[in-house]
Amino acid sequence: MKEITYDELKALEKDSYVLIDIRDEGLVSYGMISGAINIYLEDIDVSPELLAIPKNKKLIFYCEIGRMSREIDDSIECLADRDCYSLAEGYVGYIRSGMRSDEDKEEKKTRAEKSIQKKFHKQLFSPFARACKTYKLIEDGDHIAVCISGGKDSMLMAKLFQEIQRHRQMEFELTFLVMDPGYNKENRALIESNAEALGIPITIFESTIFDTVDTIEKSPCYLCARMRRGYLYSKAKELGCNKIALGHHYDDVIETILMGMLHGAQIQTMMPKLHSTNFEGMELIRPLYLVRESDICAWRDYNELHFLQCACHFTDTCTTCHEDGTTSSKRLETKRLIAELKKSNPFVESNIFRSVENVNLDTVIEYKQNGVRHNFLDEY
Repeated sequence: MKEITYDELKALEKDSYVLIDIRDEGLVSYGMISGAINIYLEDIDVSPELLAIPKNKKLIFYCEIGRMSREIDDSIECLADRDCYSLAEGYVGYIRSGMRSDEDKEEKKTRAEKSIQKKFHKQLFSPFARACKTYKLIEDGDHIAVCISGGKDSMLMAKLFQEIQRHRQMEFELTFLVMDPGYNKENRALIESNAEALGIPITIFESTIFDTVDTIEKSPCYLCARMRRGYLYSKAKELGCNKIALGHHYDDVIETILMGMLHGAQIQTMMPKLHSTNFEGMELIRPLYLVRESDICAWRDYNELHFLQCACHFTDTCTTCHEDGTTSSKRLETKRLIAELKKSNPFVESNIFRSVENVNLDTVIEYKQNGVRHNFLDEY
């Protein structure tokens, strides 16, 4: 398929083409190019939405980095007589193009902060503060390493930490920690640009994790996630921190609960805080624990922010890029299941969340505590 660059696209008349995002909903949830429609790659040849596009309009397909859209067979029946293009560098190229804009970064920072204080205060700051108080995530004297991957969740978490620190109800220090596991220069520049625009003073350190897992055939992203966690603990401790903060949110929690049951034959949850078993005196906290992902997306879109989901070279085909090493395909499957259940039960999400707060051990056949298995027959 012919390629078109983003600069060439901007030179076209807007009504002369239609942008078609062929990524799955996991990637689309991180953002789309303005005005694009979403048609999954596997649905192109049967999509009524595509067939309804006037023949005189150019069809410009894009994926995450431009690889999959470039390989679309434009000789298939529904495209054979159409003027089709692949957007070079895909969505990532679109994001990078924004780094070259002359927008006033101070204005962008002010808008993002005011939106947290006003428009999204109830949806974002209130549940963030409530989680910190309910689970005692922040204490006087803490030095917290706010771990930033460059995605929407961790960037928002950093801004919420700045906001709660301004309230001065407790004295604590923050270090905004970014690990470069081997990003290419453009992806690292994007993280640095977003951090600068949002007024987040990041501390970057480097590792060779991407090179290490590059030759791993089975579950490279699971190993990558585990290694990143260890490197973050180690660097945070070196910098004098006693806690690391990760950006897992409410939806991550309920999906993890359900996935554990359906795929792992176990009942467990993603805890709001954990003591490290390998780094003495260190603790992991999750202050977005009560924040909904849809509200994070709404904040991102309102402020016209663009983040990468994953900056490794597996981005376009990766199915295991989630922070905890679980597959995004299984998470998507679980998201769809929860959405389907919600149609008949609007309380299904909160019920899943609360289920691990209401465990009745009198009705549990077996459970484990501190690695020891207990059976109901032991005390029957």
